[in-house]
Amino acid sequence: MVDRQNRVGSKFGGGGVSSSQNSERERKERLRELALETIDLAKDPYLMRNHLGTYECKLCLTLHTNEANYLSHTQGKKHQAGLARRAAMEAKLARQKGETDVMMPMRSTTTARSQTKVKIGRPGYEVSKSRDPDTNARCLTFELHYPELDDARNRQPRHRFMSAFEQRVETPPDGNYQYLLVACDPYETVGFKVPNEKIDRGEGKFVTNWDVEAKVFTLTLHFLDKLDKGQPSKKRTREE
Repeated sequence: MVDRQNRVGSKFGGGGVSSSQNSERERKERLRELALETIDLAKDPYLMRNHLGTYECKLCLTLHTNEANYLSHTQGKKHQAGLARRAAMEAKLARQKGETDVMMPMRSTTTARSQTKVKIGRPGYEVSKSRDPDTNARCLTFELHYPELDDARNRQPRHRFMSAFEQRVETPPDGNYQYLLVACDPYETVGFKVPNEKIDRGEGKFVTNWDVEAKVFTLTLHFLDKLDKGQPSKKRTREE
């Protein structure tokens, strides 16, 4: 029962007229009491009680003095809009998860195929030093053997040069040297430590050859003479 006789400005025993503000306050209070009886706040994932004894809504990041005030907040537009956004996001994630589950068999097959590739090991190699008969420039020839390579016509060893500061094998790096890397899957990549000097890219001075039948890769390079470093050969071959 609502006490209507002890109101400000009314005579004792006369009851008095309830204002619109008091009626609205009483209506909200009745709704809160009803909600407390029907809703189990222990199962609300967004209600959190902090160390100050007040309540926080983790969805809207709002602060509330008591449970009744929080229940009133849950019926407001802000909380309902937050619930709608949350539901839309979860539905989107569920659709993405469904698409991922559909693609999993194909991905697992691809992964299984990639895992079946076992490295054979390092290829056999030979390194020979010589001098150019015309210029007396130093010359290095690398010969690598890949006897167990399948489909040699479509697979060819690749090479590149790596600086001493790029590698992580020898520390501290020595700037006087560089590394020649040769790779051909499923063999392991091999590296050769060579002097960090200018290489002659002129015609016939830097040559690579891949023998498909013998499965032998050959690379020959010439170092520029110190007197000719500023004047390399005009004709150059394209490096792979």
